[in-house]
Order: sequence, then structure tokens, then C-alpha cells
Amino acid sequence: MEPFRNGGTDTTRIGYVNRNNQRCEGQRGVAGTDHSQTAYRMECLEANCCYVYGANGTDVFQRRCPMCQGGAAGIEV
Repeated sequence: MEPFRNGGTDTTRIGYVNRNNQRCEGQRGVAGTDHSQTAYRMECLEANCCYVYGANGTDVFQRRCPMCQGGAAGIEV
């Protein structure tokens, strides 16, 4: 299986944490669900959650956790 890689922007780099305490863990080149997007692995850093899910690159900066913050369902990574 291919390792996770950084995206091309600051918000899609491995380790980026958005304003909702969600950390980007990179991408493997899997297509996202939006036009010309790549799916990124995200992890919720909220205490007692740690949910892992996928998000389109354009959504990383604002994503909310689908498990504990009422965010949209994750996508396949």
C-alpha cells in the first residue's frame, strides 16, 4: 500500500490542524467526490474521539468531525 503524501497547499500538508481541531494526515492519490479533488485522511483530535475519515482537499481547512461535531459524512480514502 502506498504511503500517505503531502498535498500541494499548506492546508493539505501532513500535520496541518484546522480551526475545528481536525488533523490532515495526507493523501494517496485517491479521487475525492468533488471535481478534480483528491481524498485526504483526516483525524479528529478532540478528546475521546480520534475518529478517522476522508475529506476532499478543498474541505480540509474547515472540516468538522462527522462523529463528534456534526460534520458531513467522510469519504473513501
